[in-house]
Amino acid sequence: MERKTPLYEKHVSLKGKMVPFAGYLLPVQYDGGVIAEHMAVRRNCGLFDVSHMGEFICRGKDAVMNLNYLLTNDFTKMYDGQARYSPMCNEKGGILDDLIVYKIKEDDYFIVVNAANREKDFSWMNRHRFGDVQFMDISDSTALIALQGPKAEAVLRKTAADTNIPGKYYSADFKGRIGGIPCTISKTGYTGENGFEFYCRPEDAAEIWDMLTETGADHGMMPCGLGARDTLRLEAAMPLYGNEMDEGTTPFEAGLESFVNMEKEDFIGKKAWMERSDAPRCRMGLKVTGRGIIREQADLYREGRLIGKTTSGTYSPLMQYSIAMALMDRNAVGIGDEVEADVRGRKVLAQVVELPFYKRS
Repeated sequence: MERKTPLYEKHVSLKGKMVPFAGYLLPVQYDGGVIAEHMAVRRNCGLFDVSHMGEFICRGKDAVMNLNYLLTNDFTKMYDGQARYSPMCNEKGGILDDLIVYKIKEDDYFIVVNAANREKDFSWMNRHRFGDVQFMDISDSTALIALQGPKAEAVLRKTAADTNIPGKYYSADFKGRIGGIPCTISKTGYTGENGFEFYCRPEDAAEIWDMLTETGADHGMMPCGLGARDTLRLEAAMPLYGNEMDEGTTPFEAGLESFVNMEKEDFIGKKAWMERSDAPRCRMGLKVTGRGIIREQADLYREGRLIGKTTSGTYSPLMQYSIAMALMDRNAVGIGDEVEADVRGRKVLAQVVELPFYKRS
């Protein structure tokens, strides 16, 4: 049975279309529709309930050593409040999950994981921990709201003090307040826009949502569901676990090599990559030039030869044509080449393009 986030009643009152997702009931869209919500985030701002995500604490004098062994990125030098993205891989080099680690203070870290991987990740971390370290799952005592878009900061400044608003991308204030309510204010997001995320107690989530809704009314803010969240992240070419990456995909194939530090002495997955000569596939972008939308798992052909599969696909509300991401044979195609997608037995033409499809100025 699906769980409800602390904002479930808010979504129902706003006529959100509720659907099961990662074990929760969440709004896929509201009355205005996905395109309206998408464009609100691109032009103004949107408000998302992301309370289904998982949150852990990693604490102890060996916390950094554990993070550096479990994850591919390097967490040795971070300032208090800094956030860092990283894949977490298995011994074969496949991606178990992608997550964000925040440094609260020395020997004390906050980790955000994908909702569907919460239990798997927590078990994996505890099975591989060593020394003086403790992992704690605080997901059930944490709600998460995201405010995204070019006008997000203007909305936030009406409810939070300037000293509580992080100035740097991928940083957070763990002693922030919105309208006097304690919460962590993080300058992060999953839309390709400027924005913030607010980690708070579940009992405070509705009040924070209402305050942001009220202050955002003059800035064209809309509540946004899963549909817009997906189209926004796809335009920005942000990978989604289960689509662009999984346990059979390496960071080098998923285009995440910049988040792998091979200079570290050792970490899970390093040995497997050192024994491989290359990554045969790579993540690429497709602009659909034929008629139709290419969704995920469509076979792709170049001159009659199967060269890969799409991982995500949608109609881009901003660019007004269909786009897709794909894992393809890196030696088979290049930017500008034409490929064919098999969409339920019908061939749809697409052109290989650079990622991201959209990047804010």
